[in-house]
Amino acid sequence: MVPLFVALAAAAAPSPVPPKQAVPPRPTISQEDHKARGAKCGALAGTAPEKAIDEARAWQAAGGGMAARQCLGIAQSNLGQWREATDSFEAAAKDALLDDNQMTVVLWMQAGNAALAADEPVRAKGSFDRALLIPGLSDEMKGEVHLDRARANVAANDIAGARVDLEQATKLVPRDPLGWLLRANLARKAKDMPLAFSAIREATKLAPNDPSVAYEAGNIAAAAGNMDDARAAWTRAATAAPESNAGKAAALALRGEDSEPQP
Repeated sequence: MVPLFVALAAAAAPSPVPPKQAVPPRPTISQEDHKARGAKCGALAGTAPEKAIDEARAWQAAGGGMAARQCLGIAQSNLGQWREATDSFEAAAKDALLDDNQMTVVLWMQAGNAALAADEPVRAKGSFDRALLIPGLSDEMKGEVHLDRARANVAANDIAGARVDLEQATKLVPRDPLGWLLRANLARKAKDMPLAFSAIREATKLAPNDPSVAYEAGNIAAAAGNMDDARAAWTRAATAAPESNAGKAAALALRGEDSEPQP
């Protein structure tokens, strides 16, 4: 039996402090290996995305960092794993931000578009908000982010916000037909026919053979009561790309049926 005073002394004695654990160094990878693994992962992401996921994770464990996370996101996107891809792109964007890397804005845009595909427009808008906060963006890049954020706002039913973004987008990237197409679509739905006509004219100048533009031109003409112009535009859309969403919707419109996909 242990004497009481020995037990009390043992209880009162301070526990030995374990030695401080050393933080293991981050794995490093040579620039040549980094480029080689990036090329390999990028090729696999397009041809064998399941293998690309394994390669990206192995590359990340070896110190691939931001680029490995981006490749993982691309592979997941190609498999339709949109929520997982959003996570990967967001993580890559945060890595890039810490390193003050110029890829940060691209990664936030990729994260936002993956979130849109995952039907998470509020999350997508958050990514585009972060992209616009990055200093030093060119007007072209700002315009493209505003255009993507407009799509997120439409999906989130924030039509007022979408209009503001589209006004900025068409100022900053006036040669992108999608901005004018979306602006025309929203104007028609708001019954602002002068803006709808002027916007669809710009979209048609920039993309005369785009079935989505022709389909919307038909919708605007029909809303204004110009059914001959509407049928002509729908016929162009249905003929140019009969298997596309716009082509199929135009064919339905020509038959007097209503089916309106998002531009």
